[in-house]
Amino acid sequence: MSTPSLPAADTKPDPDLSGRTLGDYQMLRRLGRGGMADVYLAEQKSLRRQVAFKVLKRSLADDESYVRRFHREAQAAAALVHANIVQIHEVGFLDGVHFIAQEYVSGQNLRQILSRRGPITAPVAAKVMRQVASALQKAGEQGIIHRDIKPENIMLSADHEVKVADFGLAHVATDSRGLNLTQVGLTMGTPLYMSPEQVEGKPVDPRSDIYSFGVTCYHMLSGRPPFEAETALGVAVQHLKKEPVRLETLRPDIPEGLCQIVHKMLAKEPEQRYQRASELIRDLRALRIEGNDDDWPADMENWPTETGTTPGQLAATQQLAALMQQETQQRSRRWPAIVVASLMVVVAVMLGALLAWITRPEPLLSQTTPAALAVTKLDSSQAQYYHAIGRNTEEAWLSVAKYFPPTAEPRIINERYALLAKLRLAEFYSDQNRLAEANKAYNEVINYETSDRQYEAFALAQQASLLERRGDHDAALAKLQHLGTSVMPTLDERYRQQVLQQLDSGLRPNLEAMLAARD
Repeated sequence: MSTPSLPAADTKPDPDLSGRTLGDYQMLRRLGRGGMADVYLAEQKSLRRQVAFKVLKRSLADDESYVRRFHREAQAAAALVHANIVQIHEVGFLDGVHFIAQEYVSGQNLRQILSRRGPITAPVAAKVMRQVASALQKAGEQGIIHRDIKPENIMLSADHEVKVADFGLAHVATDSRGLNLTQVGLTMGTPLYMSPEQVEGKPVDPRSDIYSFGVTCYHMLSGRPPFEAETALGVAVQHLKKEPVRLETLRPDIPEGLCQIVHKMLAKEPEQRYQRASELIRDLRALRIEGNDDDWPADMENWPTETGTTPGQLAATQQLAALMQQETQQRSRRWPAIVVASLMVVVAVMLGALLAWITRPEPLLSQTTPAALAVTKLDSSQAQYYHAIGRNTEEAWLSVAKYFPPTAEPRIINERYALLAKLRLAEFYSDQNRLAEANKAYNEVINYETSDRQYEAFALAQQASLLERRGDHDAALAKLQHLGTSVMPTLDERYRQQVLQQLDSGLRPNLEAMLAARD
């Protein structure tokens, strides 16, 4: 991708500013790292209040045009004053640091809640939807488009308040002609929540945010986004061409009216969606979904308003984006052109898989293994993996390595998809609370001998997080020790950051300390 793009990420991590004073702000501790900024809990001394203090990455601060957009968009977003919008207090430059000081929200983002709890109840979903829609209505009235509505940008507090973060800031990561696939940050590189018009690089309006919020609502109610694929391109094509599975079939316990609202938000054509957020609010109010306060997520931990990737979204939304990065580094044309050229390849793969399905032979022997009984063999490990994503069953994930063993030719490709499928299988078991089987699957990836140790790293990070959530802190630290001393030093910085982002927030400082001690 050429044409104004973000500078390549600096492989040297930005210094920790904890304990420093920048103007009126005392940095207390670092809360998290994102693709665009590091975020700190800080005290604004003059007002004696806590704020979330975002510091622009050094690699981005060197780009003058990017910095100008950063300040311009942040200043515009600061004009948004609403109960359901994270308030920006100040944007400026102090002691060589470009920063945003914003409201500190004590709570969790929706991504974290979904990772820990899975799909949420209809009453809680309706409460979240009404408040986010109210924020979108306020932004629409002032002509501000968010452009990056997703679970990470939706904050929930213990007192049932919902706030939307980072209004307008997604725009600084794109130029006026559309999305750049080389932009910073993993979550900005996987278009799970993008509207069709964003995918095509067309002008966007508030209806684009409504679509992205529809994808988020689908994820909130079903437990996963409506479209997943091996690459960002694969997801994007589905946003353009594929209809999501009806929510009614996935969650028959949800009121039909709520399902209809979400699918209207997901209409491919903007004209067929809600034209403004006020229309969405009207329909949500008309539902009158009953619920009680016990449905609201309990044990809310403090969580920064910084966007970040979290545990539980391993394949299509995390390490698979690394494959996309490898592809986009070799290209110099913009996204719409890639969609046109690559769509032919994607369609060819789909047609090949479809042909294999239609012409599949009847099994010669009746075998007792679940994969043989329930899953058709396709023509490649890649096609088999795509098929498993669509089905998301134990048999489907097992079929990838069963039909295309990682030791069979083409070995590199088969090994890749077998290991990715095993990781997704572990995630599936974890979601089903089949923890012993999840650990067994992770151990199989960890013990597999391959020169590419990224898979081992992802498995260790996921397994450590799983053990930590089960309360087995010592076992989690043991996995972390192996990860930090043996595996992480073999990875380049890109994969290191992805592994760090997969860890539960409580474990991340431990691994960072191990890496800092080695350096």
